[in-house]
Amino acid sequence: MSQTSLRLWLGWPFPAVPPLRTLLAARVLMDRCGAAHAPRGHFIPQPGLSIASGKKTAFDVSWGRAGQARQMRPIALLAVLNCAAGGHTSRPNILFLMADQMRFDLMAQNAPAGSPGGGLRHLDRLAAGGVNFAKAYTSTPSCTPARAAILTGMKPWHHGGIGAAPVAHRYPVEMVETLAAAGYSVHAVGKDHFGWVSESGSPVRHAVRHGYETVDLYDGGKSDKSLILVDNYTAWFRGDFGAGAHPSMGWPALDYNAWRGAPYVLHERYHPTVWTRREAVALLKNLTAASTAPWFVKVSWHRPHSPYSPLKRVLDEVRAGDLPPVHTASDGWDARYRNTTQWCGPQLDDAWCGEMPPDDMLLARRCYVAEARLVDEAVGAVLAVVDAASTFILFTADHGDMQGDHYHHRKTFAYEGSTHIPMILHWPEAPASGQRRFELVELRDLAPTFFDVAGVAPVDGVDGTSLLCVLDPSRAACAGAPWRTVLDLEHAASYNVTTNFNALTDGVTKYVWNGYFNTDLLFNLTADPYETRNLAALPEFAAATQQWRGRLAAHFEAEHRGEAWVKNGQLVQRAATSRVKTSPHYPG
Repeated sequence: MSQTSLRLWLGWPFPAVPPLRTLLAARVLMDRCGAAHAPRGHFIPQPGLSIASGKKTAFDVSWGRAGQARQMRPIALLAVLNCAAGGHTSRPNILFLMADQMRFDLMAQNAPAGSPGGGLRHLDRLAAGGVNFAKAYTSTPSCTPARAAILTGMKPWHHGGIGAAPVAHRYPVEMVETLAAAGYSVHAVGKDHFGWVSESGSPVRHAVRHGYETVDLYDGGKSDKSLILVDNYTAWFRGDFGAGAHPSMGWPALDYNAWRGAPYVLHERYHPTVWTRREAVALLKNLTAASTAPWFVKVSWHRPHSPYSPLKRVLDEVRAGDLPPVHTASDGWDARYRNTTQWCGPQLDDAWCGEMPPDDMLLARRCYVAEARLVDEAVGAVLAVVDAASTFILFTADHGDMQGDHYHHRKTFAYEGSTHIPMILHWPEAPASGQRRFELVELRDLAPTFFDVAGVAPVDGVDGTSLLCVLDPSRAACAGAPWRTVLDLEHAASYNVTTNFNALTDGVTKYVWNGYFNTDLLFNLTADPYETRNLAALPEFAAATQQWRGRLAAHFEAEHRGEAWVKNGQLVQRAATSRVKTSPHYPG
């Protein structure tokens, strides 16, 4: 029986509020489907309506007065429909692995000719046996908007985070909640960066879960410097070091966004990457032993995001010759960022640009690669405890790290070191395993990919497309549509009012518009993959530059951005609004 026919049989023309007869019939279906497919956490308790959970099932409902039975959320009914329509058949477990601030070219397959990559042997092996998406991007290259894209499957303008805005507490469509409604047991270990909420009258704040049954967090950043905002890692750390202890004891000379690096000074068991690995392995072992429902587990490491504080044993293995070259412009387009004291430079711990002292920069880059290798070591430990034959595995990063390219540091920039990310899919059922693909893919494609794997029908309001459609366009989730040929990128000004950008790329050419200065950059990514020559400055590329400007203006018009962005078909300089971090669609 299809979900559509079930809805008609139940008398529920979704998305209308379900009538009482629907809820009573749904109760029968709940009993038929069983506890293994219960969508935990998707009921709203009301007076007279009690919910039993924990060791019992979320279907143990005391209905109370008839009118109050209507408070069951429609997404819970979707789970029932999914089960009754056949959603309880065998489906793969889903393991979502994620690093923070990891460049694309740390992967050996993505490294330029003559470069060894980052020495990530577990991830390189995963790519060799799976599918490596060599043209994977993050449209908005900083932590929170990237995670909003993953959570919603939407492009920046639609999820609303066009800069480093907080992840909203609620979106119209959310990946985790949808998977839970489809019968998956959903868990997160490591970094969420979803924000914090407090109960009325309490100074203690709790992490926003966005649908996860369990969260075991090391969120990183500066939030855990507060005694009120305490994630799981920090609480564990204080259990050994005392109530006032702070994890930065392990990197006492570094800021959370420092460009410098230094080895970790505590025992390695306290390193956040090691802790996340340990917690993830324990969770996966427990799920393997006990779970009857398919599971979705996100393991998200905070590193190699700064502070660059790797274990000394790993740092000692990274030699200067293991590092790729630092890329700067051959025509001087990036010279304004080289030796400036107005915006940045070595005197600032968290500088976002500037030419740094060579010895300090060499150590920082070695520390960055060592942090990535430690994440890779953790990935290997996690992969060792899952059954690869029954698990869909996807690895990616939220954004990259400039690592001194074009005298830039960290992220939020349009350039390849910031926007170009690793993305690996590994699944025995996927065709084309062992291939390197060059389609333009983006973080918005992850939610629909997970939906596709879980057997969830395409969801309205999602902009992305299942990555499996690249490999098999005949899949039901693909609707026969061709894959995208152009991808939009953008980020509001973050470190400085001049750093905002909007960009388009077709994978061969990248056009970058700086709205603050109203200037253009144009790169040939095939001939010049590290953007060392600005073609927009050459007369022979004037027509091509104007064509790309027109494309960006048309993109703004298609999104109905208004005259603050585009007027009479022309881009509008945005010096006064370059720091605006949200679009009108932002739900927060």
